[in-house]
Amino acid sequence: MWQLNKQQSEPFYSQLIALIEAKIASGELLPGEKLPPERKLAKELDINRSTVAHAFDELKARGILVAVQGSGTHVNEEKWGVAAVQTNWRHYVQKGAFNHEIPYIRKMAEVSTEADVIDLATGELPLALAPSLSMPEMSWQTFLQEETENELLGYMPLRKTICDELKEEQELVVKTEQILVTSGAQQALFLITQCLLAPFDAIAIEAPSYFYSLSLFQSAGLRIFALPMDEEGVKTEELKQLYHKHRIKMVFVNPTFQNPTGRVMSEARRLEFVQTCSELHIPIVEDDPFGPLTYKSGQSITPLKKLDEENVLYIGSLSKVLGSTTRIGFLVGPVAVVRRLAAARQEMDFGLSIFPQVLANQVLSRKAYKTHIQNLHVILMERAKTLTDALTTYAPEILFEKPVGGFHLWVELPLETIQKSDFDALLREKLLVVPGYLFGVKENKIRLSFAQINQDMAVAAAKILQAFYEGLSK
Repeated sequence: MWQLNKQQSEPFYSQLIALIEAKIASGELLPGEKLPPERKLAKELDINRSTVAHAFDELKARGILVAVQGSGTHVNEEKWGVAAVQTNWRHYVQKGAFNHEIPYIRKMAEVSTEADVIDLATGELPLALAPSLSMPEMSWQTFLQEETENELLGYMPLRKTICDELKEEQELVVKTEQILVTSGAQQALFLITQCLLAPFDAIAIEAPSYFYSLSLFQSAGLRIFALPMDEEGVKTEELKQLYHKHRIKMVFVNPTFQNPTGRVMSEARRLEFVQTCSELHIPIVEDDPFGPLTYKSGQSITPLKKLDEENVLYIGSLSKVLGSTTRIGFLVGPVAVVRRLAAARQEMDFGLSIFPQVLANQVLSRKAYKTHIQNLHVILMERAKTLTDALTTYAPEILFEKPVGGFHLWVELPLETIQKSDFDALLREKLLVVPGYLFGVKENKIRLSFAQINQDMAVAAAKILQAFYEGLSK
């Protein structure tokens, strides 16, 4: 929605500049996306066309917008995500970053509080599937002692347990000094973007990806370039082209049960991708939150980290298997890199409490943890089938790829285009989904999360989606 505050004394062109910058920063305007024509936007805002032209011209001069011959004004792909040069403190006070919610996300949050909501948007393990956690029999003094001995890299017993788990499940042999315990995977990503990259550095992110919904890349002033995928994973030839054109400094991927597609990068593509990055000297950040959640018993998926231990930073998360309240993640990398990130975290005063680390270590160390993971495999596979069966029966026009792990289903509506505002119809039916544009791709894709689904929810959701498709295809 385009709207100015007519009550403010700030000039309309200045308000429009701030509004466009805000839409770019929040991801509502994507790289390369076309803006409304000057005449149409002026009419919608009830201002003079010359005012719109003034705002567009200033943003073009600063490289934020570009004029494409025969196609109008677009967001500059090469500058997307870079902070505006000029500081407008009034804009910061009135519309700070925490107020720059993507409208659809804000609307979903409002609807989620209503009764009878069908939530297929939440990408977290529901509380009912989380293992029972109990405090170990330790005195308060012992906890305090553990806190004082908590190392810069994290709780040593937990790091040892993570080493054992990686060796057993991933055949990945690492040392404790290569592991940095974090308060979730996003802290690891934040440290990487803030400490290993510099403003205006170019990075490649697979598309689609949930990374596009995170503001930490834009806040670091990075230039973001989409790395296309096919059924086997990211396209290495596209990466080569991006590198030679933009000098890509780092690439971010989620190769196993990818969010949102659920795909697994093939073994052949993994080898090709790792080799290409090694030849081009591009470090890889491998995000692997869903690695343990395969539906195939005994399935072994080789992490990129195992194929190139020196060039890959591996990020794991325990929240997808222990529940969202367990905000524990970890990063595996070269010792020098891990220590640099740990020191930076200490400088930022981002301390990590001993309590969740002790709890996580207790759960991972128990024999019951293996049983918990096996039960999760069965339950998630059943829930995935519940949703796909419902779609096949009640929404036969909708296309999807059957998931083989994780808890996301990527569906496609066979339509040329869908307007972002069209998804409001699903909210009116109290169906929460995540549109594809939030993952950096065309609007005709949708992510459905099935971790907390049941038969009634699946059938109702399928019927709503079919009606939604039929309404748009008329």
